Amino acid sequence: MKDHLIIFDTTLRDGEQSPGASMTNEEKMRIAKQLERLKVDVIEAGFPASSNGDFAAVKAIAAAIKDSTVCGLARANEQDVRRAGEALKPAKSGRVHTFIASSPIHMKMKLRMTPEQVLDQAVKAVRWAREYTDNVEFSPEDAGRSEVDFLCRLLEATIAAGANTINIPDTVGYTLPWQFGDLIKNLRERIPNADKAVWSVHCHNDLGMAVANSLASVMNGARQVECTINGLGERAGNASLEEVVMAVKTRKDVFPCTTRIDTTQIVAASKLVSGITGFPVQPNKAIVGANAFSHESGIHQDGVLKHRETYEIMRAEDVGWNANKLVLGKLSGRNAFKNRLGELGIDLGSEDAVNHAFARFKELADKKGEVFDEDLHALVSDEQITPEREHYKLIALKIVSETGEVPSAMVTLGTGDSEHSVQTRGDGPIDAMFRAIELMVHSKARMLLYSVNAITTGTDAQGEVTVRLEREGRIVNGLGSDTDILVASAKAYINALNKLHSKQQRLNPQLAA
Repeated sequence: MKDHLIIFDTTLRDGEQSPGASMTNEEKMRIAKQLERLKVDVIEAGFPASSNGDFAAVKAIAAAIKDSTVCGLARANEQDVRRAGEALKPAKSGRVHTFIASSPIHMKMKLRMTPEQVLDQAVKAVRWAREYTDNVEFSPEDAGRSEVDFLCRLLEATIAAGANTINIPDTVGYTLPWQFGDLIKNLRERIPNADKAVWSVHCHNDLGMAVANSLASVMNGARQVECTINGLGERAGNASLEEVVMAVKTRKDVFPCTTRIDTTQIVAASKLVSGITGFPVQPNKAIVGANAFSHESGIHQDGVLKHRETYEIMRAEDVGWNANKLVLGKLSGRNAFKNRLGELGIDLGSEDAVNHAFARFKELADKKGEVFDEDLHALVSDEQITPEREHYKLIALKIVSETGEVPSAMVTLGTGDSEHSVQTRGDGPIDAMFRAIELMVHSKARMLLYSVNAITTGTDAQGEVTVRLEREGRIVNGLGSDTDILVASAKAYINALNKLHSKQQRLNPQLAA
């Protein structure tokens, strides 16, 4: 029997720390439910002490998720730990994950604490966490640059205090695979009570080594890997969940463990996270990139046609490519529409919401005939802005653009019971439209990103637009989709403005804590 490798996903916590990746509570819930369908073992839902919004999100996810453990992060202080413990009370299976820095540079320059003070605080944090759950994880931050003798003392003490998962983070992506593998092996051999805990790793990708370091640690006894969908995360990101999982699955001859991940849900998870965060997946990204299973070379094409395994070491279908075929069209009824939403794990909450979404589905089907699952995800994304949060609403849009002439746009917005219209010119149709909107709302926001992606293939495909705005340190993503890319752009810009206007949105995670 092979060992079970625990997959710990931190897309909703560490992944959200990517500048601009901050999510609404509804968006975090949608991703959490997809992670549950993916059969992730542990979902790190957030950092409850960082804001009231994150506390509420972790609590809601803890109540909703039944088949995965829900985890909350806490610094090694009593307030943080108790905040995490309270947020996780509704969980069927909850975990408190507490951490404190252990490298000389972090202890001296950041914490201003001695090693003895750090050790004492870590033990206290684990004991506070044990008051809420017997599932406690401890991490020595920046372990990759920590002194091994001190790590041994620290980890032996925290295991004795009740931590049953010990996570070794390569916080700044500094180590190399053979070094990191040796570190895990050394710690497990030297710490007397090492067998009382599951050994975990959390690797960052600053040198492009996150997945390699994670897999090296698995070969040296780690049985939990912390990772994110699409490798999302601050700076260069985290270890990519899909790459770790498929490496272990594809190389069964090498790895002494297996995961419980439903790999057919990988592509769906990738697309959902990409759409919500506005971080597109590069075409040549392993596993989930658009070109991951494409063959341009004639030699390769010939080989694949004769025998797939000549150039493909895994099947595209196994990770979810081509799994979601056309299922709906303009003749599809409400029940078929509702059933397909259920199969995709989409819950709109009320019959009124389903009816409204179905009406929009019919409009879309009339425009493009064939409606794919990706189209349904985009349609539901548009439904997430509820009327009470929709301060600005697009009423009408007219764009004039022709060769040799300066483009112009007339935009009509609704705010409350009133409507306002502005017409102006710009360098292009998109610029003119955004200028017109800004003349009405005076947001003074700075645009950080404007991105357009086709949701499906074909000239009738919906375009999905992401607009990232920043104002006073607050970064939000706006999403919009439509078969008309100009309308999709207007929707995305207004969606972002509504998020800036809403008091329920949290600050960018880097600032909140």
